[in-house]
Amino acid sequence: MDLRQLRYFVAVAEELHFGRAAERLGMAQPPLTQQIQKLERELGYRVFLRQPRKTTLTEAGLVLLEEARRILAEVDQAIDHTRRAGRGETGQLTVGTPPSVMLTRLPAVIRKYRERFPAVRFVLREMSTSAIAAGLLAGTLDIGFLREVTACGALPIETVLREPVFAVLPATHPLAAAPRLRLRQLAKEPFVLFPPHVGVAFYDKLISFCVDAGFTPRIVQEATQWQSVVTFVETGMGVSIAPAGVRKFRWKGVEYRQLAGLETTVSVCWQNARDSGAIAAFLNLARAELSRA
Repeated sequence: MDLRQLRYFVAVAEELHFGRAAERLGMAQPPLTQQIQKLERELGYRVFLRQPRKTTLTEAGLVLLEEARRILAEVDQAIDHTRRAGRGETGQLTVGTPPSVMLTRLPAVIRKYRERFPAVRFVLREMSTSAIAAGLLAGTLDIGFLREVTACGALPIETVLREPVFAVLPATHPLAAAPRLRLRQLAKEPFVLFPPHVGVAFYDKLISFCVDAGFTPRIVQEATQWQSVVTFVETGMGVSIAPAGVRKFRWKGVEYRQLAGLETTVSVCWQNARDSGAIAAFLNLARAELSRA
């Protein structure tokens, strides 16, 4: 017995007429009759009583109809669930991101993804770049956004965003109103910055900008969150340099000035997307949305 025979049987049982059932199935009547006869031989019992002008179900046929409907419904449901999973419409997706990337268009990516795939359990983890890389390698994250990281083991990775770098200055600073600003003009200033362990690659990149400008920054205060960095700048403790998204912290005591020619990159790294429609669907949205930033 196979699924095709069950579908043939259900069609005849519902129509109680071999001719109408064959038309409904889009086939000739003789092959349909042969399949029902084969089914009965395999069962060892008749499922239909055939009379010249009437076809009825036997007791065995009534039981088979109930079971066949259940089996076919479960098969159809299994196929539907499988296809939805293949399209990335079900399952779970765990994404790791540094807080600074949440200041880009990433929240718009997440909103659109959740609207399109409401059946996927979406988990967002805001973490340091170092922790994200470790999570990806350990398999606890499906997707991770990384600043200034170009490799993460053997996992696929690609750049999805390039952000200009801005100087963060107290509003009272003499350079706060300067129409153009170069990093070397901040050489003698005290700096507020995040500690290296939060994101070694990004930290090294920012320091290299300063070194290329002819100085090593004198860091007087560290903070793990950009909001805290900007708060310290507002109090006059020092200046900082940050990705463009940090400008969303628009406080009266702070001014932002773009540093010409400097930018930071954000890459996305993921587990093998061939086996996960959810990963592939999120990546496609991220590529399209972040390219607009």
